[in-house]
Amino acid sequence: MKRTGFLFGLCFGFLIALAQFTDYNVIHQGLLMKQAYIYLVMASSVIVSMILLWLLTKLKWRTLLGGPLKLPKLPIRKHHIWGGALFGAGWAITGTCPTVSAAMLGTGKLLGLSVMAGLLVGVLLKDVWSNRKP
Repeated sequence: MKRTGFLFGLCFGFLIALAQFTDYNVIHQGLLMKQAYIYLVMASSVIVSMILLWLLTKLKWRTLLGGPLKLPKLPIRKHHIWGGALFGAGWAITGTCPTVSAAMLGTGKLLGLSVMAGLLVGVLLKDVWSNRKP
């Protein structure tokens, strides 16, 4: 199972790099609304995922762990909005997101290292915030 995850991640990282999402200028131009490329790639992946997930649930697909494929419907809460805003701000400042920063590291771009460090600090701060006494 770990090998499967590693190979999937390796292939996904390769595709991210191939799509040029590791290039700061590609992301920056998209965030400035000067190029629609990143939005078209994201929209196409969401549409393909929606269709495949719908099809797999209709076929009563079983997961790799043997359980049924279930897609929970969860309500949107305030912390989702704040988390999305923080994620978006980080993406706008750095010109990358967590997935892309890992691919950046794999292709030798040092910006990925600073983003990964920021992710680590963010996870640690989230844990401290979640475990505080009211």
